[in-house]
Parts: sequence; structure tokens; C-alpha cells
Amino acid sequence: MDQKDKLYTLSHTLMLLVASFFWGTTFVAQSLGAEYVGAGTYLALRTYVGIMFLLPFVIYRDRKENRDFHKEDRRQELEAFIKGGMLAGLFIFLASFAQQYGIAYTSVAKAGFLTALYVVFVPIISFFFGRRFDNKLWICVALSVAGLYLLCMKGRFYLEMGDACMVLSAMGFSIQILAVSRYSKRIDPVKLTLSQFIVEAALATVVMLVLEKPDMASIHSALPAILYAGVFSSGIAYTLQALGQKNLNPAIASIAMCLESVFGTLSGWIVLGQTLSLREAMGCVLMFGAIVLSQFMGTEKKQRDEKYIPDKTYRGISEDQQ
Repeated sequence: MDQKDKLYTLSHTLMLLVASFFWGTTFVAQSLGAEYVGAGTYLALRTYVGIMFLLPFVIYRDRKENRDFHKEDRRQELEAFIKGGMLAGLFIFLASFAQQYGIAYTSVAKAGFLTALYVVFVPIISFFFGRRFDNKLWICVALSVAGLYLLCMKGRFYLEMGDACMVLSAMGFSIQILAVSRYSKRIDPVKLTLSQFIVEAALATVVMLVLEKPDMASIHSALPAILYAGVFSSGIAYTLQALGQKNLNPAIASIAMCLESVFGTLSGWIVLGQTLSLREAMGCVLMFGAIVLSQFMGTEKKQRDEKYIPDKTYRGISEDQQ
């Protein structure tokens, strides 16, 4: 990997680290929101906040780039907008719904550990779809899982209903990560984020109206948590995910994003005054170490199998070129 590709990988990994920071600090908001409204209501409202936050940026970028678009480019972008939005939106809804529903029946620590298991699922699913990674990348995955366990798990480990929801959530997020990795090369990543939110909001609204029917008092009580998650977790973090994953190895991306558990613990330590044990600190160190190692390991196979295209925009890149 030459210096240009190293800088590209590093800069995009940093975007994902910022995204994981916002996701980590949103765990508390999710837990608070679950006390007042159902999972469908929380998801629907926070996603609508995310859509309103993103819409001005999408309009601005579309007007700025419209003069450079050819008819064929516009057709390819619309196709990616629909297909990418439907695929990523469906699985982000399923993953987020399972997470929000399950967090009411398990601890925040276990929720953080089990949700972040997408760091394992992403390379496994990719392998079954024919993608090959450098074997050394599995060292980074193992370090991440060990760090997650030390950070999140205390005492005897057992699975309950809420924990099973978190495992399903991790599977859903894994497919969403792979969908974003695929379609962020074909469409403006900000538009891809908007398209998946539209699908997620529509599905969550159906659940909210059919199964939950919330009252205004409950929504008002949950509003601070909804606004925080809508702006920072949905609007900013998922946009950074789409930008950061463009032409980046999805396994490395998943390692960076699983640091949401670390940031959740650190925010509780710094902001809420919670204690950070030696065991938890060791878990943080292991996970940060996995991120550093992933910048030097695990990319060799990708360089042989799939060439980076950091200098090209999403416009006009055909499936064959990818």
C-alpha cells in the first residue's frame, strides 16, 4: 500500500471513529427513551429528525453537482438511491428495532458487547460471499472481541431474551455495513444515508401506528433522547459511516465502528462520574490496539483483489469497474 492509500485509509477510519463516538454516547439516550416510548416510536421520530437534519445538505450538494451530471449518471444514481436505500434501510430498521426493543430487557453493558459483534459477523458474511481478507486481519478481530468482553462483561455470561435481540441486531448491522460499503461507491454517501433513513422511517412509522400508538405526554418525556439520537447518531454518525466506508475494507470499518462500546464507557466515566476499572481500561486498550494494527494489517489481500479508487467520485463508476 503506497502513502496515498495509507492516508486515505487513515482519514476514512477517523470518520468512522467519530461516528462510533456518537453511537457510543447514544446508548444512554436509547435507554432513557425506552422508558417512555416503544421501539417503533423512538425509531420513527429519531429518524425523522435525522431526515430533516440531512435534507438541506442533500439539496445543496445536489444543486452543486447537477451541472456535472449526464443523463446516464443520473439514472445510475437513482438506481443506487433506490436499491441501496431499500437494502440498507431495511436492515438498519431491523437492527435498530431489535436493539431498541432488547435494551429494555438487558443491561447497557451487555447490549454494547452483543451489538458490537458485527465486528465478527462482517468478515464472516463477506467470506461466504466470496470476499477474501488477509489472514492477519483476524488478529485485529480477535483483539476487538477480547477488548469488548473485558470492557462490557462482568460476572457470569448468560443469554436472555434481550440479549438474543442484541445478537439479531448485530446481524442486521452487519448486512447494513456491507450494503453501505457496496453502494457508497455508486452514489453520494450523504444521499445514500438519506435514502436508508426514508425506508427506516416508513417501516418504523407502521410499527408505531399499528402496534404502539403513543401519547403526546410520553413523546414529550422522551424528546431530549430522541433529538440527541436524531441529530448526532442518525444525522451525523450515519453520514460519516457512509463517507468513511467508501472504498474502505468493510472488515476494517467494522473494527473502527465497534469502538462505540469504548466511547459509551468513557463518556459515562467522564461525564457521569462512573468508575473505570482496570479490567475495563485493559479492554479499551485492546480495542484501540486493534484499530492501530488494522491500519497496517489486513489490507494486502484487498489491494490484490479490489483496487482502491480514492481519486474517483461516485459518478459514472460502473459495477464492472468496481
